[in-house]
Amino acid sequence: MIRRLLVSKRLKQVRLLVCDVDGVLTDGGLHYDESGRVVKRFDVRDGLGIRMLQRAGIEVAFLSGGRSGAIEQRARHLDIRHCLVGVGDKLAALQDLLDQLDLGPEHTAFIGDDLNDLTVRPAVGLLVSPANGARGLRRQADLVLRQKGGDGAVRELAERLLHQRGHWQTLSREGWRDTNS
Repeated sequence: MIRRLLVSKRLKQVRLLVCDVDGVLTDGGLHYDESGRVVKRFDVRDGLGIRMLQRAGIEVAFLSGGRSGAIEQRARHLDIRHCLVGVGDKLAALQDLLDQLDLGPEHTAFIGDDLNDLTVRPAVGLLVSPANGARGLRRQADLVLRQKGGDGAVRELAERLLHQRGHWQTLSREGWRDTNS
């Protein structure tokens, strides 16, 4: 019960959601086309969740160790202002972003899927894992989602964030009146 209350409090404080990409916004698989290029699949529900967060005033950023034109294209499509790819030291990159945005850990949530994402723990108030995140990450996460990465996990987190801020009730009653993502 105490943990649930703590998570609810932290959800209310979030002003920045930072998303790992591979295994969170995608299923983590590597799919190759005929020319050998990697093709990534993104869930449209996650995109709409990101749009709803942006509309509610929550900044969303991508932070990935991978480097792919698909990540940058998805970020452009969703109007993500901070898309950090090819990052070796996720903690340092996140701390730089927080300094740039003048935000503290208490205002920051991070969703990741593997052990390399644990490194950001000191810089976030809320560490989140999709249902299929690595066991070591799930054990240390403040919140483990029901949905898998690449299959609506970010949307689930978006709904929780919006619910805690009182925005979800209006959206679920009146619907979304913009393009889908």
